[in-house]
Amino acid sequence: MGTFSIWHWLVVLVVVLILFGGGGKLSRLMGDMAKGVNAFKKGLKDKDGEDAADPQQKLDSDRAAATGEAPKKDEAVKG
Repeated sequence: MGTFSIWHWLVVLVVVLILFGGGGKLSRLMGDMAKGVNAFKKGLKDKDGEDAADPQQKLDSDRAAATGEAPKKDEAVKG
C-alpha cells in the first residue's frame, strides 16, 4: 500500500467540502430529497385513488375516445 492516488484525494476533498461546506448544505440537500420523495408518493397515491374511484367511467371514456363517440353516463354495463 503506497500513498493515495489523486483520485483518492479528490474523493476525500469532495466529502470534506460537502460535510463542512457551511450553511447546512447537507441538511438542506436531504430535506429537498425528502420533499421530492414525499411528493412522488403523494402523486402515486392520488393517481391510484383516481383510477380506483370509478373504473367503469374510465373504461367508458377510453372506449368513447377510441370510437369517437361521447361517453354514455347512465347506461348500465351488461356482461
